Amino acid sequence: MSDSKKRRAALYYHSKPKPGKIEVIPTKKYASQRDLALAYSPGVAEPCLEIEKDKENVYKYTSKGNLVAVISNGTAVLGLGDIGPEASKPVMEGKGLLFKIFADIDVFDIEVDATDVDKFVETVKAIAPTFGGINLEDIKAPEAFEIERRLKEELDIPVMHDDQHGTAIISAAALKNAVEIAGKDISKVKIIVNGAGAAAISCTRMYLSIGAKRENVVMCDSKGVIRSDRENLTAEKKEFATDLDMHTLEDGVKNADVFIGLSIADVLTPEMLLTMAKNPIVFAMANPNPEINYKLAVETRKDIIMATGRSDHPNQVNNVLGFPFIFRGALDVRATKINEAMKIAAVHAIADLAKHPVPEQVNIVYDEVSLSYGEEYIIPKPFDPRLIYEIPPAIAKAAMESGVAQDPIQDWDAYRDQLMERLGTGNKIVRLIHNRAKSDPKRIVFTEADHLDVLKAAQIVHDEGIGLPILLGNKEIILELMSEIDFTADVPIIDPKLPEQKEKRNKYATSFWNARQRKGVKLLDAQKFMRERNYYAAMMVNEGDADALITGYSRNYSTVVRPMLELIGVADGVSRVAATNLMLTKRGPMFLADTTINLNPSAKQLAKVCQLTATLVKMFGMKPNIAMLSFSNFGASESDSAKKIRQAIQHIHKYYPKVAVDGELQADFALNSNLLKKEFPFSKLVDKKVNVLIFPNLESANISYKMMKELYDAESIGPIMMGMKKPAHILQLGASVDEIVNMAAVAVIDAQNKSKK
Repeated sequence: MSDSKKRRAALYYHSKPKPGKIEVIPTKKYASQRDLALAYSPGVAEPCLEIEKDKENVYKYTSKGNLVAVISNGTAVLGLGDIGPEASKPVMEGKGLLFKIFADIDVFDIEVDATDVDKFVETVKAIAPTFGGINLEDIKAPEAFEIERRLKEELDIPVMHDDQHGTAIISAAALKNAVEIAGKDISKVKIIVNGAGAAAISCTRMYLSIGAKRENVVMCDSKGVIRSDRENLTAEKKEFATDLDMHTLEDGVKNADVFIGLSIADVLTPEMLLTMAKNPIVFAMANPNPEINYKLAVETRKDIIMATGRSDHPNQVNNVLGFPFIFRGALDVRATKINEAMKIAAVHAIADLAKHPVPEQVNIVYDEVSLSYGEEYIIPKPFDPRLIYEIPPAIAKAAMESGVAQDPIQDWDAYRDQLMERLGTGNKIVRLIHNRAKSDPKRIVFTEADHLDVLKAAQIVHDEGIGLPILLGNKEIILELMSEIDFTADVPIIDPKLPEQKEKRNKYATSFWNARQRKGVKLLDAQKFMRERNYYAAMMVNEGDADALITGYSRNYSTVVRPMLELIGVADGVSRVAATNLMLTKRGPMFLADTTINLNPSAKQLAKVCQLTATLVKMFGMKPNIAMLSFSNFGASESDSAKKIRQAIQHIHKYYPKVAVDGELQADFALNSNLLKKEFPFSKLVDKKVNVLIFPNLESANISYKMMKELYDAESIGPIMMGMKKPAHILQLGASVDEIVNMAAVAVIDAQNKSKK
């Protein structure tokens, strides 16, 4: 993507459909006059009076306990420098977004027009009663050290400057494991730190806290090694000044075991790297370009253990592994501060998590056969779902043991369950799907690329690295639209009707005719069909000229399905295809089937739909818990519809006993685990969170998913075709750009999966 397109895309993202990235949403009912009377006057007086009696009641009656302030004065915004408070607001909103999606913490971002330490501190103190915690962000050193120190001393809620401690905690966890893997002793390793800002100082202090020795640390800034005989050193730099006979980074690197980079790109040369000790550990954390290129480093030293700040290399040091979960644990015990014990607990919890078997969901997302503890996996991945229920309990326990927890946790199992529920929002699955697709992009035919929204989606798929688009349609129109949206990438454009495609059309027609000549298809018919884009695209996939196709944007579903079934056909062992819609709901991802194909399936056909959907769910790295829906529960009705579900369940329980499926069930019992357990404790779905709903017929499934989409603003991915021999996916008529992009990512994953069989 060109710089101008990136700029336009970023500005559009932040401004449309309404400005900004976060909003305030009511958590209580407000429809009736009674609701409003309780929410405001006169009802609001009662909690006010209770809080007046005891200030601690503010946690009982308001959102304070789950509300963090992200506060900055914009003096040290990552990569941008001192840009001022207003210009820093998009960054602070972004931080708020990360708090919410990773740990379900609400955020108000506060941009303070104050560079003076006293004024800044007084401003934050004055607004602190609103919040349960304060995350300081993008404040320049050395003021950042003093601001954090004073606020921690003078406030009774958790305060953390993430620029300092976030990187320190994550990199310390990585260092702890890297030293162990390298077979070294952390108390003896020699460490060279390049950079002397807030993050570098805090990182180095944290390394000392986990066992590194002060005499083994050398720190450099832009002038070279920080020596004790240098004049005008800040207090923080004096802390790490050395008397050793070293003056340059090159001197410091020689025989060092560990290089820590928090500086600028390309300052560590291959020649310097070669002078480091055996099994060198290099954390090149400058962004976006590290202190030494990853590929260059691993080619220079085969024995290297390396981490960067980038997501496209192993061992990404990413603050999102820390701050959401650290604040989550601190808020949940109403800690008065985030102290050293809690930060060290975070280091050990993150480091230990990397040693545990990795969930298949994470392996799938990162396209790994099996991630395991070692040189290329020294810290967990940001998409690891265990972070939310492993890190906060460690923080909470440390807060309790160090005496700063005001509301200790009594039932740790119940607390872990609560944390797992916070995984909730289904939008996380979109990030997982896109990341999985990017790991091994495939060639996707967009059969209606002469429609603007389809072309926009293809552009995003190309620019984001999700897939490799092939544009099908009227070539003149496609080129005109590409110019309109500045889509300048060199991607294949094919118009099946043009004379230049005659040879390819004839080849495809012959292949199609050979396959269908005994089913009523004549060669002349096949040649005519190949002028139609859906037939042409299907043959591209069949003949290996593309890996997947996306169609259906401008045509009815039923008319598009036919060529896919005729040309591509069903997979081996599949008697009937089906489709499911992945709905991204507040309770998490929900798969609904069959939403588009089978009008009124029989019991055995329903069982097959269930099996296909279970396979699809596993493809996304999730464990399927399946409810087969009806208007009755477990034999309460003798209607043909209810009997059909019952027979399907009997078939699945007999032939696929390991599948977590049950029915017939009414929807409320399927989705309300407490209700199900109370009334039907024998069900196979008791104590399981249902994430798949199988409907008795097309009518009920299609109505349900469309109602969810419109009434509850649930995003839909699909319909996802199941049971096809090759990846062919059909959009809903008039799908949005985002829906097309998501379906393209699904098509890539489908192609990845089928290529392995």
